[in-house]
Amino acid sequence: MITYVAIGLLALLTLSIPVGIVLFLLGFGIDLFFSPFPLMRGLGQLVWSSSNSATLIAIPFFVLLGEILVRSGVAARTYSALDKWISWLPGGLVHANIATATMFSATSGSSVATAATVATVAMPQAERLGYDQKLFSGAIAAGGTLGIMIPPSINLIVYGFLTQTSIPRLFLAGLIPGVGLALAFVAVTALICVIRPNLGGERRTFPLGEMLGALKHLLPIVLLFGVIIGTIYKGWATPTEAAAVGVAGAFVIALIVGGVSWSMMTESLLGTIKITSMIMLVVIGASFLNFTLSSAGLGRALDSFLTGLGLSKLAFILVIVLIYLVLGFFIETLSLMVVTIPIIVPLVVAQGYDPIWFGILMIVLIEMALITPPVGLNLYVVQGARTSGSMSDVMLGAIPYVVVMLLMAAALIAFPQIALYLPETL
Repeated sequence: MITYVAIGLLALLTLSIPVGIVLFLLGFGIDLFFSPFPLMRGLGQLVWSSSNSATLIAIPFFVLLGEILVRSGVAARTYSALDKWISWLPGGLVHANIATATMFSATSGSSVATAATVATVAMPQAERLGYDQKLFSGAIAAGGTLGIMIPPSINLIVYGFLTQTSIPRLFLAGLIPGVGLALAFVAVTALICVIRPNLGGERRTFPLGEMLGALKHLLPIVLLFGVIIGTIYKGWATPTEAAAVGVAGAFVIALIVGGVSWSMMTESLLGTIKITSMIMLVVIGASFLNFTLSSAGLGRALDSFLTGLGLSKLAFILVIVLIYLVLGFFIETLSLMVVTIPIIVPLVVAQGYDPIWFGILMIVLIEMALITPPVGLNLYVVQGARTSGSMSDVMLGAIPYVVVMLLMAAALIAFPQIALYLPETL
């Protein structure tokens, strides 16, 4: 059955069939060939129960929040302001890519949306100022991955929904690793450009008055992040309600900067509908596939297999990490999460690991999948924003950041408190 799922998944994805449909087709196949019961008869109830959740309402709100900020021009202002503050580092404007991605990760909740935002604003600058295309593009792709780690994160919401763990605690757990990854990206970029100065651009400095004046373009994003996260941890709002507050805040910001128009709102709403529909189709399809896999006994078989290996706790989690690294090459990130969580997480928890900690470790591994070929979505998003050059440039440029993520995964395994300190303290 595992062979059927793996081969079927790769074959159907190769045919460019949408991921959500692929998950349904695999579920139908398991029902037909491996289950003694007519599982299809429960499809209607399953579709309703997997989508009828107040928690999932946060997803369209966070998507709409990001759409408003991008289409109102707030992204371009933020990028310009960060350019003035950190382009003095070795690597110049490359650091603005990472910093802008970090700030938008703290509001949009989506890695692909973050990467698309920064790529659209930054790539014309790279071509105009003569930056090395590999490093510049790779930094954007890697910075975009922070969207699913730094709260509020759509993927953490999905993880909390599927595992019935506290979403506010997951948000807290993702804060230190997310900021740590952003700082590590900056450090490795600076190190590369110290060793190979020709890969970075001109290190630019600006008058202090101009730098201070640029802060007004950063303040709205910082305030918006504070409002979203603050209302959750003060107990004033659930994550879903905080997302709605964030949308209202984003609209006010867009109104202040003069970016509100009928066409902007229309495009934002249409973009939200498209992205949310894709996410929910994947969630529902994965719920059906997980139902058929569980009913056919895959969970029990996998549990018996891993238990039979007689692995230590550390060896067990390393095997799980290896599984995610391999699957990440071939499966889209959200699909990978929703397909594996119901099977893997109970096994991990049975070994005595904290589900909050494992959620953050999984997110780091999922982030790597976003910038590793052949299915790394952020690579395609960044390539789509370029006017010239091959896809291999973006792939090669992302390699140093993949290494950084591997090191972060190792650090989380060695020092779980990196993720657990804030949830346990607050």
